[in-house]
This record gives sequence, C-alpha cells and structure tokens, in this order.
Amino acid sequence: MRSWWTRLSVLGAAGLGSTFWWQKKTDPVQTDLDSSKTSPSSGQSSSQYELKLVQVLFRHGARTPLKSIPDVLEAQWVPDLLEVPAHTNIDYMVTDLQGGPRPPAPVEDSYRAKTLAGGTHPGQLTTMGMQQMYDLGVRLRKQYIQDVAFLTPSFSHKEVYIRSTNIVRTIESAKCLVAGLFQQKQTEIVPIFTEEAEREVLYPNYYGCKLLKLHSGYRWAESSTLPDIASDLRSIQSALGIQSHQRLDFIHIRDDMVARETHGLPCPAVLDSWRARVEQRAVDMIYHIFDPSNREILQLCVGPFLHILLNNMEMKVQGSALDGDRKLFLYSVHDTTLMPCLMALGVFDMRWPPYAADITLELHQHQQTKQYYVKISYVGQDQKIPGCSDVYCPLGEFKQALAMYALTEESYHTRCNSTQDVPSQSPRNTSRL
Repeated sequence: MRSWWTRLSVLGAAGLGSTFWWQKKTDPVQTDLDSSKTSPSSGQSSSQYELKLVQVLFRHGARTPLKSIPDVLEAQWVPDLLEVPAHTNIDYMVTDLQGGPRPPAPVEDSYRAKTLAGGTHPGQLTTMGMQQMYDLGVRLRKQYIQDVAFLTPSFSHKEVYIRSTNIVRTIESAKCLVAGLFQQKQTEIVPIFTEEAEREVLYPNYYGCKLLKLHSGYRWAESSTLPDIASDLRSIQSALGIQSHQRLDFIHIRDDMVARETHGLPCPAVLDSWRARVEQRAVDMIYHIFDPSNREILQLCVGPFLHILLNNMEMKVQGSALDGDRKLFLYSVHDTTLMPCLMALGVFDMRWPPYAADITLELHQHQQTKQYYVKISYVGQDQKIPGCSDVYCPLGEFKQALAMYALTEESYHTRCNSTQDVPSQSPRNTSRL
C-alpha cells in the first residue's frame, strides 16, 4: 500500500490554469475605488469607504506536473526551467505558527522522492511561476501602495502577515509575491508561517480529517464513473493509446497537458482536439467531489479557513491591541483551496483557477455611518456575493452568507473525528497536493 503522503499527492493542487475557448465567461460585477465611481446598487460613492484590512488567498505560480501522462510523448522538465530570477529574491525565513522551527514537510518529501523526465521533481515552482507571483505582487503594490496609500512602501512584519502551506512551491510563491509587492525593500527578514501537516487547514486535509477522507474518497471514485465522464475517459485513453489498466482521470490529464502548454513543451498531438473536453471534464469531476450542494463537505474542506478570515476581520473591527497595526494577511495556497472557497462564496464560475489566481477580501468602514463592509474580488474582478445587498457587502450580511460554512477549529476537529453515517466504500483516496 502506498503511504498516505504518496496518496495525498494524487489529489492536491493539480489544476493548472488556462482558459479555453469553450468556457462561458460570466461577467463579474465591476466597481472601482476611484472617487468618481459609485457602488452599483447603493449609488454611494466608493470614496466614502475607508480601507481597513486586506486579506489575499492566492494560488501558487506555474509548476512542474505532479505526474506525467503514462506511455505518451515525454516532456523534458530540465533544471533550467527552475532558475530563480534575481528580482524575486528576498531575505526570508520559514517557521511554524509560533515562530519556531519549520515543521517537517512530508508532502514535499514525497515530491523529492520522484524525478520527472529531464531531472526535476514533480510540483516545483518554475521560473515562469516565480514571475507570475512577482507580477501579482506588483499588482497589489499598485492597488495598496501607489493608488491608495494603505501599506507602507517597505515590508513591515507589524503590517503584513504571511502564511503558506508547508510546500516549497507555495512558500516560494509567497516569497516572490512579497518581492513584487515591496520591490525588495526590507530592513528585516520576512517571516513565512506554516502549520504541521496533520493540522493544516489551508487546503482540504484528507489525512487530518477522517470524515472528509471518507466523504471525498467515495465521491472521488464516483466522479470517474459518471456516465459522460467515464465515456469520454475511455475515448481519450484509446486516442492516446493508453491501456485501460492504467489509472488515469481528467484531472491528471489536465495537470500534465496544461503544464506542458504553459511552458512551451510538446504535447501529444491528439490532445489538440481534446483540450476543451479535458478542461470541462476536469471541472465536472472537481465540482462533483466538492459538491457545493453538500454543506458538510464544504465545511470540512474550508470551514476553519473561512473562520480564520472572518476572525481576522472581527479582530480589526474590535480594535484588538494584539494586531492593531496589521493591515494585510497573505495566504499562499492551492487551486483546491480556491475552488471550495469560491463555491462557499457562491461565485464559482466552473473554471479551474489559473496559476497565481487570487481571492481578495477587503474590509472597509463607511466614513459617515462607521459601519463595516466587505468587498470580494477574484482575479482582480469584483464579485457580488449571494446574500449580500451590494458589492460593498455589510459585514453582518457577509458573516451571515458564510455562517453555514465557517467552522471554529474546535467544531472542525469534533466533526472530523465523527465518521458515522458515511458511505462505507472509500475505494480511492482523494488528496491532490
């Protein structure tokens, strides 16, 4: 039997972002913080809102695939693809949540135990991915330093808190983003905080939460047997010349295919005609696995993380002395974090999040009424959350919209250890980091 860490690498953040022609784009609600603009439904000028707190959860940049499609044209993942641009370097350290030594990283160890054709390891941030994260940092700099004097121009640990999953690509992504955000202006070492693997809540933790493992194991196996998905999978395996006994699914195919295309590496020619279908079926599978109609699954996937985000806002509203100067929380995560978060927010657009995709939560205070509002954007586009009366969502409405999904850490662990009334079959583990 494979170790659980090896199995964990099979479901983790596999999606590699690119947008295909078939995807129907839902026009997001647009707003602007320029004083000449107004909030869409309230008619109030956005200049009346004072920014108080920003939280950004972002997917890592482009990476090597987690696993190559078997028995097809090999891509050469050579070390040159991982060269570090000098402008992305900063002085940083990785610690546990209390500032102590970095915890063990068994997920990363499982990657390092394998080698792709060309000599690199699976799941590694590439030069292109580093630049993508730097560019995201530059965009945030424009928003929160240049356009609005919200952050100081150089890094300050009192203002900025950075947390990452304990995986090298997310840690390096956070580092590159900070380099772009502060243009390497720092007088102190940048701390990046991580959690031990069993207690991680920045992604659906199938090992740390027994109930989630049982639920998702069942749904993961079921997703590949849904009639349309199963039929298409048989067809593409036949077209690629892959034997039926090879364990393969559309998320796996998409992972390798888009990684190759993103880095300009050769793809099997037959995939040219399958791009749109692979993308669609991969999203269909993940939608079935996370199942936004099932409250409990989303609670177990991202409930404690949503609670952290809400608690950060509450601490700011209450004027907590502990974090009184804190203005920005950065969370370096995965596509399998963003998708259930988007589902819980009610704005998932049935597209796989691209590399360096971000969900940004802004907390504002109305200058006249002193009431608090939350504004959400996804990849730079403002979103109107179902249950909110406006893009600038009253904090009370926003809390109510997420109340059915957010879980305290205590409630999360209690539920995770309760495995009654779960389908007995869990033939396949669902982890994908």
